[in-house]
Amino acid sequence: MPVSAKPLIGVTTYLDPARWGVWEMRAALLPETYPRLAQAAGGIAAMLPPDAPGVAEEVVARLDGLVVAGGADVDPARYGAARDPRTGPAAQERDAWELALIGAALAAGTPVLGICRGMQLLNVALGGTLVQHLDGHTGGVGVFGSHTVKPVPGTRLASLAGEAVTVPTYHHQAVDRLGDGLTPSAHAEDGTVEAVEHAGAHWALGVQWHPEMGTDLRVMEGLVAAASRTRCGDGG
Repeated sequence: MPVSAKPLIGVTTYLDPARWGVWEMRAALLPETYPRLAQAAGGIAAMLPPDAPGVAEEVVARLDGLVVAGGADVDPARYGAARDPRTGPAAQERDAWELALIGAALAAGTPVLGICRGMQLLNVALGGTLVQHLDGHTGGVGVFGSHTVKPVPGTRLASLAGEAVTVPTYHHQAVDRLGDGLTPSAHAEDGTVEAVEHAGAHWALGVQWHPEMGTDLRVMEGLVAAASRTRCGDGG
């Protein structure tokens, strides 16, 4: 395959009951906005349904970049916390699969982008903890809100997004204690950590907002560019 080929970007999915046509059964689901964003940014999107954690290394070896999508709350047991009554039901199969994918990607040097839950899981994978509930970061039940985030000067995110930017947002949990090797790279006006990135050379970025619900391609373009460099052997 020529080195100029588009990078293959794996995007995690989740298993939920679904209905289409005459069918009603459990399905591997992902809003189409995720693969569309990866495609618009110059990548080829591959959807990754939950699998046995033991195959994560083999899956990552076939990818040029990994996106860990948004979704259900991370099980507090994963970071040693008691469950807050406002925390949603555990998605244990998905937690185990995505944590294995993140670990394999970090070990292999494969670029990683975590979106909302994906950012939180990246933090947990590296030993961090989460705030289990906060208000004011949605537009209501099932409605995306928006607010301003300010990238931290000198970070990878700042090189992609510049100064303050208005983003689509829908979350009620956030980073508390940072995971090992992570540094904050954006904050909301209320001080909430809105992005984290790996402090070393590895391209690993998490954003608390939902770029797939907007028109700003820059974060995903950053992942695709890093994945292209990895494919060509130039590192992250």
